[in-house]
Amino acid sequence: MTDSDKPALAENMLLVRREDFDELLSRAAERGAERVLAHLGLENGRAARDIGELRSLLEAWRDARRTAWQTTVKVITTGILAALLVGAAIKLKLMGGPQ
Repeated sequence: MTDSDKPALAENMLLVRREDFDELLSRAAERGAERVLAHLGLENGRAARDIGELRSLLEAWRDARRTAWQTTVKVITTGILAALLVGAAIKLKLMGGPQ
């Protein structure tokens, strides 16, 4: 048997049934996910609840940050408008400024 008659390694690997390959990939993915969760300390049955709580906490943080920015913009806008009104009142001599 010559070297050209022998199947190449890549050709031998392609002889695996697709279902077997998919099963192998699924098991490898599950095992990897379990290792990651264990590394993060989320390997017990409460992992889904913990992640849900973290998501809700993050959403609350985003809402608080958004509200803080909106409040800051409102305060600055109100201050500018108040300064303009006081300036207009002084200019029109409505506030008893120098005559």
